[in-house]
Amino acid sequence: MTRLRDRFGALLLDLDGTLYRGNDVIPGAPEALSGAASAQALMYVTNNASRSAAVVAAHLAGMGFTATENEVVTSAQAAAHVLADRLDRDATVLVVGTDDLVAEVERVGLRPVRRFEDTPPDAVVQGHSPHTAWPDLAEAAYALRAGVLWVAANTDATLPNERGLAPGNGSMVAALRTATDLEPIVAGKPYAPLMEDALDRADTRDALVVGDRLDTDIDGAHCVGLPSLLVLTGVSTLADLRKQPPERLPTFIADSLDALNHPAAQIDPAGADGDIANLLREHPGRAIPIAG
Repeated sequence: MTRLRDRFGALLLDLDGTLYRGNDVIPGAPEALSGAASAQALMYVTNNASRSAAVVAAHLAGMGFTATENEVVTSAQAAAHVLADRLDRDATVLVVGTDDLVAEVERVGLRPVRRFEDTPPDAVVQGHSPHTAWPDLAEAAYALRAGVLWVAANTDATLPNERGLAPGNGSMVAALRTATDLEPIVAGKPYAPLMEDALDRADTRDALVVGDRLDTDIDGAHCVGLPSLLVLTGVSTLADLRKQPPERLPTFIADSLDALNHPAAQIDPAGADGDIANLLREHPGRAIPIAG
């Protein structure tokens, strides 16, 4: 029987909560992705905008994954593309985030700044940084109240790490939303820009989205019309799944990433109201079809 992974030309893989938690690799994840078919693209798609693709690739390699810089697609890159599509070349962008986000803004021909001086910038871009503080948010609020474009790399409320769930970029976006009564354009999952960047890089739309979050990975798959696999190694739980309406269900659910290397269980789609826990026990190591 055909392995689940072999049914697709590409895998769009989430990172935090799917491959690792902070600096801790999820047990079995590197082995689950080893030995990919030569024709299958593995794209590492992350909502985290704090690190460059090269740094992410090195981090993955250090954990035992085979990943190149070109296979890593970040929300910082997607946010920079959104800005470039809407601004003239050399426009100024106030950056709330890391120097790696600054570098992505520069790479698309825009001019990053850190402060709102006498003249408002043309846009604000906001990505996760563990060092974001009140002065950074204040500069952005001043600019946004002047009426400039606002792009957020993602709106993840939390960020999984080895200690648990820390505040994510979405928590900082929420602070600016409260301060300005404005809404950003969001580049990362569950919105299309990041997913489309990954599909362009993979050069195929025959792809399976794999991730641990219903609100970003699975909703992101729905946004671009792709099937999805929810793995129970990160944020979303079976209790969360039961709250989902039918149109937001994943195509498959599995305990771990290794389900990619086995055929999916041959059962009718269970739906959110099915006894998924029992089905996972009855079909160990297999992905359970959820949505038809």
